[in-house]
Amino acid sequence: MPLRSGSRPRPAALRLNRCLMSESDQTDQLADRAANVTVSAPELIGQGFMAYERFEVSIRRDGEPPLLQRRDVLRASRVAAVVPIDLARDSIVLIRQFRLPAHLATGRGDMVEIVAGRVDPHESDADAARRECIEEIGVAPTQLAELYRVLPTPGLTDEQVIFFVGHVDSSAVLQRAGLAEEDEDTEPFVVAIDEALAALSRGAFTNALLVTALQWLALNRARLRECFSRAA
Repeated sequence: MPLRSGSRPRPAALRLNRCLMSESDQTDQLADRAANVTVSAPELIGQGFMAYERFEVSIRRDGEPPLLQRRDVLRASRVAAVVPIDLARDSIVLIRQFRLPAHLATGRGDMVEIVAGRVDPHESDADAARRECIEEIGVAPTQLAELYRVLPTPGLTDEQVIFFVGHVDSSAVLQRAGLAEEDEDTEPFVVAIDEALAALSRGAFTNALLVTALQWLALNRARLRECFSRAA
């Protein structure tokens, strides 16, 4: 599929809706719920790109003494992740990007990923999703549907990832992208959805955001047009 390089895309009209999200209450056995807990003020124990903080926790339990814990948390805030889909071409846009932690863990740091990035302060999740598409693949989605939210590593960090599916024109994807001031270098590429799902089935990917996004796509592929048609 043709790719281009160089120029940034013009802003496109953004249409946002929510697809497949539902609310649960405190009585739902199969849902997360609020805890009866007291959490101390944070103690800063490290500061780099993110803050590393220590908390003293008291978890109250019926008829038992409280459970006391000390927990260290990497404060990572929110991330917007986008599954960029081209319905006309039945394709998905993925990227390659070097990840040092992946290199240290597996020796394979040149990862295949979906579009994703941190939500800036005072920025909405949807605006961040659109901005990250422009930065990482060079194309703005014309429609966005919010899908679901996950905590990738809740035992270590408060990072929350908000997943979107975005409708894009894959013929306009850049050959190289990424935000220069962040030393970001991404290599977008376009593949058929069938090809991406086949790679998922054979265990080709280790990036958690990509794996969960493709699993969602495998379950809900027939509903893509419905998701986009709900956009305001």
